[in-house]
Parts: sequence; C-alpha cells; structure tokens
Amino acid sequence: MAVEGSSVSAIMAEEENLDPNTANHCPIQKHLPAIKSIGGGGEGPSKEQKITCGALQSSWTFWFDNPSSKSNQAAWGSSLRTLYTFATIEEFWSLYNNIHPPTKWVHGSDLYCFKHEIEPKWEDPVCANGGKWTMMLPKATLESNWLNTLLSLVGEQFEHGDEICGAVLNFRTRGDKISLWTKNAANEEAQLSIGKQWKELLGCNETIGFIFHEDAKTLDRNAKPRYTV
Repeated sequence: MAVEGSSVSAIMAEEENLDPNTANHCPIQKHLPAIKSIGGGGEGPSKEQKITCGALQSSWTFWFDNPSSKSNQAAWGSSLRTLYTFATIEEFWSLYNNIHPPTKWVHGSDLYCFKHEIEPKWEDPVCANGGKWTMMLPKATLESNWLNTLLSLVGEQFEHGDEICGAVLNFRTRGDKISLWTKNAANEEAQLSIGKQWKELLGCNETIGFIFHEDAKTLDRNAKPRYTV
C-alpha cells in the first residue's frame, strides 16, 4: 500500500511535539478528515458486501482537497494531495475503516477515489474529454451511498468500467453530493449506461445529470447536463 504525505507527517509531528521520523505517516492536519492508525480495530465487509478478498483489477488512489488553501478559483488544485494507493480489497477496508465519516469533515472538503495515475483534474489527459454524473444526497444516506459507490468502482461492477476515472465526494453547506467522473463524454451510450447502473446500485429514484468538463470549464455553474437518466 503506497502512502504519500511525509511532509504532512512532519507538520503533525511539529504540532504535537513529536519526532517527524517516528510520527504516524497517515496525513492528519487541521482540515483533513482524521485518519486513525492503519491496520487496527476496523470492521471488515459485511455479508451483504459482495466483494471478496484479494487483488483488485485496478489500483486506486485516495485524494483529498484541503479547502483552507483555496484562496481563489485560479488556485484550484494547489491544495489537492494524494493520501493512499491501494491494490487489494484488504487494503481498501483498512483505509476505509480508518477514515472518519464525511459528516465529521469540514464543509468544503473533497475526498476522491480515482484509478491510480489519473489525477482528479480537468487538465489530466485521461479526464480532459470526459464529464461527470452528479447525485445530491441527504446526510442520512451520504456515508452508505459513498461506500456503495466505492465498492461498485473497485469491484468493477459497471458494464463500461473502462470509461470510469473515479468518484468524488463533496461535503458542502448547501448540499452534499457524489460524482462519477468518466473519460469520454461524447460516448453517449457508455455514459447513459453508467448513469443508469449507478442509480440502480444506489436505489436512486431521482433524475441525475451528466455535465461535460468542457462545458463546466467555459460556463462554470451555468453548465447544463447534456444527458439525464
């Protein structure tokens, strides 16, 4: 399991008067979701969770965006950092069970789970021509829907799984949401299939929309969905 963020460990050590060389390498700081020590105490998957133990088809990376560093829109991405890369379901559960639930995060926080070596940015070559499905969710179901989305991704449960880049959870005062990022926005058949499957997996009865990244870049919040399911 690849772990990033030794500089963050040094910050944590300084704040707690610890030796940076012996500090926990989990990135913990003021605006990050608190992450406990990996490998202890977390519960494993329930019987209802159908993914078995073993190597995953793809490696995945958790990313976190620290809202305190966003002084303006032009600086977007400067606070984005990698947390961990995992390649087995055991590593996934070790990580997931040691990240505090989204309801305890600072508003404005973003947690990403993307295929390894794909950055959750419009500028990434894999994402550049893509788009995203977005689902607004009540806090009561946010954690369960986020988990089920992650399990669907790492378990390769989508028919057009090769089209998927990853998922992002946005914790916002005006409403929390989960988005699925995909590679080729113009591939309407694949995008509609992904949107429909995602709704079925989460038991969603609301209409959701797909926005092209290109539209979002040029129109910002005025961008409208080109596909709906």
